[in-house]
Amino acid sequence: MGIQEWFDKRKEAQIERRSTEAKVENITFPGLWTKCIHCGAQITNKDLEENLMVCPECDYHFRIGAKERIAQLFDKDSFVEMFTDILPTDPLDFIDTESYKHRLKSAKEKTDLNEAVITGIGKIEGYEVASAIMDFGFMGGSMGSVVGEKVALIMEKAIEKNLPMLAITSSGGARMQESALSLMQMAKTSCACAKMDDAKVLYICLLTEPTYGGVTASFGTLGDIIIAEQGARIGFAGRRVIEQTIHQKLPSGFQTAEYLMKFGQVDIILKRKDLRENLSKIFSMHGYTTVEVEQ
Repeated sequence: MGIQEWFDKRKEAQIERRSTEAKVENITFPGLWTKCIHCGAQITNKDLEENLMVCPECDYHFRIGAKERIAQLFDKDSFVEMFTDILPTDPLDFIDTESYKHRLKSAKEKTDLNEAVITGIGKIEGYEVASAIMDFGFMGGSMGSVVGEKVALIMEKAIEKNLPMLAITSSGGARMQESALSLMQMAKTSCACAKMDDAKVLYICLLTEPTYGGVTASFGTLGDIIIAEQGARIGFAGRRVIEQTIHQKLPSGFQTAEYLMKFGQVDIILKRKDLRENLSKIFSMHGYTTVEVEQ
């Protein structure tokens, strides 16, 4: 399949996705089948899970949560979560169509997470790595005060232990319910990135579907190496917002990893099945060594 043909199919899928994205749960039959958003193929959930949540027909990479990402990417039972005692609050008593407190409670029940990011240290093919893994399922992966704090703390831990840092992003941007407090996290995480740069700590960004807004504009694109998962949508403002602003139609495939690669905004595009191998090669190339397993 040629690149232009792939982009055209991707564009058609995006039109359908906009009308179905809010109903993704309705096309999943628990324990049985899942319908591919991109090509429409019906896939058994077992086959989809064994294929790392990638469609075996069209290679579409389904969005996955932070816990699934950890299970796929890190060595078994090696990941140790950190900073679990830092929990979100409602400093502004914010209410839109419902209260922020209620939204937080609903997100916790839906994802079994306390926030939109999991931070900790684990091993990837024996290499010890400090990591922040975002989960779009928790309020769209939005970055509030806790997300920014946990990301900054794990970066400081990477400096302290001289470990490579891996940030895996999946976010719609800043969390509106925290107003300016959420925007301040862009500065906080960017400063933490600068500290890693001064300490000569390797920082890798892995951008996954989707990465937008304040995360893209801060720690999401400040890595020494920027990797994008195949087909991921990456940007600041969304496609429709840009088109409405400039009154022009954007090119096919705009804001996809493949499109950004053409303009040098992404260093590497990888399929999900190739992440572990390529990350371990990068760690090795930068002088890191594997950690021996204690007997």
